[in-house]
Amino acid sequence: MLAQEIIRAKRDGLALNEAQINHFVRGLVDNSWSEGQVAALGMAVFLRGMGRDEAVLLTRAMMNSGRVMRWPDMPGPILDKHSSGGVGDKVSLMLAPMVAACGGYVPMIAGRGLGHTGGTVDKLEAIPGYSTTPDPAKFDQLVRSLGCAIIGQTADLAPADKRFYATRDVTATVESVPLITASILSKKLAAGLEGLAMDIKCGNGAFASTPDFARELAESIVAVAGGAGLKTRALITDMNQILGTDVGNALEIWETVRYLKGDGPREARLHEVTLALCAEMLVLGKLAPDAAAARVKLQAALDSGAAAEKFAQMVAALGGPADLLDKPAQYLAAAPVVKPVPAPRAGMLQAMATRDLGVLIVELGGGRRKAGDAIDMRVGFSAVQPVGTRFAAGEPLALVHAADEAAADRAVASYLAACTLGDADVATAPMVMATIG
Repeated sequence: MLAQEIIRAKRDGLALNEAQINHFVRGLVDNSWSEGQVAALGMAVFLRGMGRDEAVLLTRAMMNSGRVMRWPDMPGPILDKHSSGGVGDKVSLMLAPMVAACGGYVPMIAGRGLGHTGGTVDKLEAIPGYSTTPDPAKFDQLVRSLGCAIIGQTADLAPADKRFYATRDVTATVESVPLITASILSKKLAAGLEGLAMDIKCGNGAFASTPDFARELAESIVAVAGGAGLKTRALITDMNQILGTDVGNALEIWETVRYLKGDGPREARLHEVTLALCAEMLVLGKLAPDAAAARVKLQAALDSGAAAEKFAQMVAALGGPADLLDKPAQYLAAAPVVKPVPAPRAGMLQAMATRDLGVLIVELGGGRRKAGDAIDMRVGFSAVQPVGTRFAAGEPLALVHAADEAAADRAVASYLAACTLGDADVATAPMVMATIG
């Protein structure tokens, strides 16, 4: 079988069969397909599309391109969640211990920041000593004993996807629904899951900027996951403003600690999306009969301190401080300069250019301009006020945390430029815009 004939078939709009897809995936791993051939097939799929059956075959083949985790003799369901990425999205940090406290087992293999969106692994590495790369035996043991562990992607899980994504990233073929679907699900299936909740972010801070695109992606993921044998529900959630009150790696760990401990009110939008996704996981895992019962169970896990204790145990087991939840200020690095973003006039916050604010975090040093860049864990925004807040002139929209005075001043100006104030009342979108599956 020749690579160029497989490319030709897809170029001409034909559906690829299992043997052709397996040949391609083997070529990704053993390098028998050149970069040019990989790029050509990626572009052919981008332009010609893929049917659901093809996407299932590609997903399964990429899943089987490396190690596939097995979880024999587990006393509860193996569950996980995946987000398409947003600004201030630290839901995974709360979700894993909450579901574990309710009887689920969450082997979460998370990612680093991508573009303007933050990464769960980067946030966890703001905790001194926390190891995101334990060996497989330790990861298995932690999930079994604690109920959850959050680590970074390992090289032996879906290695075909790693190479294919890297090529797509530099050939303008990332925005293909079947290829995004296969990329996400190949890694989740390799983790040995029994149920998956998908969080498809939608809005001006999300990869899926329009409801139509978000729905297309959600429906593709649910259908292909089902075809590959993984029960999946997808929520389309609002990303037209920052999620939560804090953005930036150490600051988001701070917010996670406050959320889990119940120190002060939980930000309403963050709490709603976290509960909604956790509830879907409990229902998928048959740990609750319906979403309403699941929410009661989850709130009890928060109120009792059980979820906070799971998080503390996970942090300590992966090398972090055992008393992080009691003494976060002792361990989480603080920026030397903190400045308010003063409202230039009285009025209501009408809108945020959320993607611009995510890019601003990168410019402050809180994300990567290129692979391998070091991250400043200290920088970001705190006390972020949501759309619909009414301000007097001079009241702070947020606080900027920066490495120096000049960076702080630039960030204050950029934050203001990304916000629209007006006199009219504004209605905000519901946090969960749609449920698929």
